[in-house]
Amino acid sequence: MKPPMIMGAIMTETTLLRLMTLLSPSFPIGAFSYSHGLEYAVEAQMVVDAMTLEAWLEDILLHGSGRADGVLFVASWQARRTNNDKAWQNVVELGHAFAPSAELAMETRNQGAAFLKAVRGTWPTKNLQQLDNINHGKIVYPVAVGAVCAAHDISLSAGLTAYLHGFTTNIISAGVRLIPLGQNAGLRVIANMESHIHHQVGTLLRTTLDDLCSSTPLADICSMRHETLATRIFRS
Repeated sequence: MKPPMIMGAIMTETTLLRLMTLLSPSFPIGAFSYSHGLEYAVEAQMVVDAMTLEAWLEDILLHGSGRADGVLFVASWQARRTNNDKAWQNVVELGHAFAPSAELAMETRNQGAAFLKAVRGTWPTKNLQQLDNINHGKIVYPVAVGAVCAAHDISLSAGLTAYLHGFTTNIISAGVRLIPLGQNAGLRVIANMESHIHHQVGTLLRTTLDDLCSSTPLADICSMRHETLATRIFRS
C-alpha cells in the first residue's frame, strides 16, 4: 500500500498515525473548554447562525489569530528541524508577546503546556527534552506543536494543515454548542472551510516571523469582553 499524500508530502503510516493522534480532539489539552472569544460574539449576536460563524472563522483563519498561529508554527518547525536554539528562543518569546488578551494568552499557554506534557510522557525524544531549558518549558500551543512535529519527522505542510484544521474545528464545535447549531450544519461549515485552510497553508509555508501580524480587532475585543460575562460556559 502506498503512503498517503498530504499537501505534496509523502508520509509513512507511522507518522500519519502520530499526526492524527497529536491533533485529535481527544488529545488531552482541554481544547473543548475554550471558545477563542466566540462565546461573547454569540452573546452579543455577532454570530447567530452557520453563515455568520463561517464568516467569523474565515476572518480569524486568514487575517487573525489563525494566521498568526500558522506563522509561529512554521518558524517553530523550521528552528527545531535545524536545531537552531537561538531562532527557536525568538519564536517562543514572540509567541508569548503576541497574545492580544489575557484569556487568549491563558488559552494558548495552557494548551501548549498540556500538549508538551502529554507528548513527553508518551513519545519522549532528546530534541524535546532540550525544550525545558528554554523559557522554563512555557511555550504557546502553535510553537509547541510545530516543535513536536519537527522532532517526530512530521512534514511541515502536513503538520500545519492538521493544526489549522484542529484550530478551525474546535471553534466550530464551540459554535455548535453556543449558537446552537445542529451537527450537520456544523459539518457543512467544516466542509466550507476546507478551501480556506488549503489556501492559507500554501500562503503560510512562504512566511517568516517578519510576517507575524493580525488584523481582526473585533475578535480580539470579544475575547477581552468575555472576561466580564456574567455567565460563561467556556474559559475564553
